[in-house]
Amino acid sequence: METVLFVTQLLVVLGCIVMGTRSSGVALGLWGGTGVAILVFVFRLPPGSPPVDALLIVLSVVLASSMMQAAGGIDWMVSIAAKLIARNPKQITLVAPLVSFLFSVGAGTSNILYPLLPVIQDLSYRNGIRPSRPLSLSVVATGVALACSPVSAAMAAMVTLTDTAPWNFELIDILKVTIPAAVVGIVISSFVVNRLGKDIVDDPEIQAKIAAGEIPAPHADAQEVKAQVTVTSAGRNAALVFLFGVALIVAFGLFKGIRPLDAAGDPVSMTPIIEIVMFVTGTVILLVSRPKVAEIPTMTVFRAGMVSAIALFGLAWLTDTFLAAHTELIADGVGGLVTAVPWIFALGVFLVCVLTTSQSTATRTIVPIGLAAGIPLGLLSGMWAGAFAGIYLLPTNGSQIAAANFDTSGSTKLGSKLVDHSFFVPTLVLAASTIAVGALFGVLWGG
Repeated sequence: METVLFVTQLLVVLGCIVMGTRSSGVALGLWGGTGVAILVFVFRLPPGSPPVDALLIVLSVVLASSMMQAAGGIDWMVSIAAKLIARNPKQITLVAPLVSFLFSVGAGTSNILYPLLPVIQDLSYRNGIRPSRPLSLSVVATGVALACSPVSAAMAAMVTLTDTAPWNFELIDILKVTIPAAVVGIVISSFVVNRLGKDIVDDPEIQAKIAAGEIPAPHADAQEVKAQVTVTSAGRNAALVFLFGVALIVAFGLFKGIRPLDAAGDPVSMTPIIEIVMFVTGTVILLVSRPKVAEIPTMTVFRAGMVSAIALFGLAWLTDTFLAAHTELIADGVGGLVTAVPWIFALGVFLVCVLTTSQSTATRTIVPIGLAAGIPLGLLSGMWAGAFAGIYLLPTNGSQIAAANFDTSGSTKLGSKLVDHSFFVPTLVLAASTIAVGALFGVLWGG
């Protein structure tokens, strides 16, 4: 009877996730809350704990990053990224994904990629490089970047799950595994992606467009390629303040001795530290760069962050309610399987990313299972980072659509069969390489 109830309740959880995925956006949160209602009122399970700490981190980070965007800080960061990419056009399949990764880590969002897409397309095509190669890998690289950013919603979820007893795994313990794993994964993937598709000179579709005068023949010249953004001193200052805030969070994570003490005389945990630093960062941006506060709710970062927070609230509450009621069964049954074959954990995170296109949702859904299974946290962190590439397995993400639209050569395709698009192979390669390298680094350096 207990097994039947477990399976039935699991189907409720999965059904709510599927229904939320079909509707997307805030509907993920609504269906999560509805699932909680079914488990509580129908199956009489005690309500789980809503992810309050993770939500507060998300809200504080979204507020600070929206202040930065309103002041023009993201535009300034984009302009710097474009210059870095333009310096090495022949190596753009490696450089563009690394730069996209780096700036997504700093900003805590993959939205920074959008203005860079036309720059990547233009530079690659001018230098005779098939645009789909750097475009596809740059898009996918921003997915794993959120497992390396101290200020992403996914990291907020991860920190609040692992920095308490009995794990006491802090932000810096996660970053020292995820960052090198992601960088090595991107480098490995660039060698594979650089061989995908025909070269421009050998591609009959592109050559037909050139012959018909639809697009010019590729030619490198000295003309500077600029991102379509407006750069201001206020934006520069806002970005520098925000990046300083990110660096300060990393410093507090690295050096416990500089943190204030709590009532028990121990260093304050990173959860309130991140919230405090982000509130102060937003305030300093307000004083230094004077963004229009009334425009904050209209910022793309703010809107995306609020949607993520609502989805995180509902689905994380749902999974916590289910997992808390079946901790022993999961630890003994599913946990034993995951312990014996750890890559099943990575597959779980990957599949939830595919279904929900939300790394924070995947974190709150699957990581507690990995923790209950007793997977070493270093190993767990490395696999967790690589699995984030899964949000691009299907061609439904906004950045994928934008990349295809910006590619005037037509080499970047969304496909028609779900598996024939330009991002499918880069997603699998980056996920597999980062998971493998992350697992190795996690065992060596984690815990």
